[in-house]
Amino acid sequence: MSAVLLPGAVPTAPPPPAPPAPPVFGLRLATGLAGVLLAVLVSGLNENITKVALADIRGAMGIARDDASWLVALYAAASVSAMAFAPWCSVTFSLRRLTAAAILVCMAAGVLCPFAPNLSVLMFLRVVQGAAGGALPPMLMTVALRFLPPNIKLYGLGGYALSATFGPSLGTPLAAFWTEYLGWQWAFWQIVPGSIVALLMVSWGLPQDPLRLERLRQFDWRGLLLGLPAISMLVVGLLQGERLAWFASPLICVLLGGGLLLLVLFFINEWSHPLPFFKLQLLSRRNLSHALLTLGGVLFVLLAVILIPSSYLAQVHAYRPLQTAPVMLMVALPQLIALPLVAALCNIRAVDCRWVLAIGLALLALSCVLGARMSPDWIRTHFYLLQAVQIFAQPMAVIPLLLLATTGLAPQDGPFASAWFNTIKGMSAVVATGVLDALITRRNHFHSTVLSERLGNLPAGVDMAGIAQRMHAQVVTLTSSDLYLIVAAIALAMILIIPILPTRVYPPRAA
Repeated sequence: MSAVLLPGAVPTAPPPPAPPAPPVFGLRLATGLAGVLLAVLVSGLNENITKVALADIRGAMGIARDDASWLVALYAAASVSAMAFAPWCSVTFSLRRLTAAAILVCMAAGVLCPFAPNLSVLMFLRVVQGAAGGALPPMLMTVALRFLPPNIKLYGLGGYALSATFGPSLGTPLAAFWTEYLGWQWAFWQIVPGSIVALLMVSWGLPQDPLRLERLRQFDWRGLLLGLPAISMLVVGLLQGERLAWFASPLICVLLGGGLLLLVLFFINEWSHPLPFFKLQLLSRRNLSHALLTLGGVLFVLLAVILIPSSYLAQVHAYRPLQTAPVMLMVALPQLIALPLVAALCNIRAVDCRWVLAIGLALLALSCVLGARMSPDWIRTHFYLLQAVQIFAQPMAVIPLLLLATTGLAPQDGPFASAWFNTIKGMSAVVATGVLDALITRRNHFHSTVLSERLGNLPAGVDMAGIAQRMHAQVVTLTSSDLYLIVAAIALAMILIIPILPTRVYPPRAA
């Protein structure tokens, strides 16, 4: 029945509808969160497995080594770019829609990759898959920050930490299994079962937000046109730099120089845009800035401690990935126990997470110092002690950073923090790969030169093949030892800034 207006009365607009109450955390939301976590782990395994199994994929599809390097570079460029822009899209198109679409596209591209008729089609599919897979980690952090109750929020962030500790270490064992027993195609197809389960969990568990298409009226077109090529050019330049001799290559000069210029212009644009992809003002928060800076160093260390033993065992003792798998599993599987325990430790009010971080970094440094004592007769079992030290060191170096970065954030800043954290995470892995490739090449050349000069003129009849083999083993060993010492120095350097930059925070439940 319509209301009757009295003479002289002024009609008033109906009151705006009350905002919906936040969903209560229960089985349904827990299922949705677990589905996003599963999707992130599956996507990360897909990226690492195709790196490890690249030789088998190249052989099966007839792809040259140099051409195959572009598969890795383009996938990484698409993935890191998606990490930067996905949080904005999740607010505009809804968290559930974007997450479900990313899972579906990533799975579909993986199914099609082995059927690619040529390299160009395969590259296109990998770019599509990289963009879809890169959009998922920011969704996991966003879900954890938005839906988890304060008293268990840190455990949810611990689940996010699995993507930095558990996933990379599990890539080698799984690649070994697929290529040795089921065929190279399963390096791509292994994502299908997990993706289907994750899609069902996300579709049922996450609440459906309304579309916010009005945000498109303020869409940051200039930021997209500057930021997307900037990130892509930098990633490709860093990953192809060593192969193309860095600045001796005009292409690398254009990629890195042009990428840096576009990145500066992108950040200038983001500073004043009313609806930016990145909120630079958040960097005034000391804890967030410290977490982002330290995250880069931690990821460098974590990538190195995976690369060094696997590369050494492959080059010196001709280990296949299946033979290296136990070394990786020594760290990967215990993470399922170590991460919750470290999260529980940081969730105690009396515990200062800054010192948990310092202890974790110190343990990582200790592991690397022990590794620097390696010799050419080291085999798989010699690395078990190093890996055992890292079981708790890795989560102790990651979970405190998540706590420092997210404590005290306003709800509306959650997507911006997710964009910062995940983009730095993705870019750090790329930088670490480029730097480690360059260091390995330089140290290999140095040790080869020194050992060659020491050998001098050898008498006739000497077994040159045997000497060359022993010399190669010694060069690889000395280079690996150098890398361990460099990584240890980086871990120790990150400890030195802990008393200076971050401030004390308390677990969310105690706020």
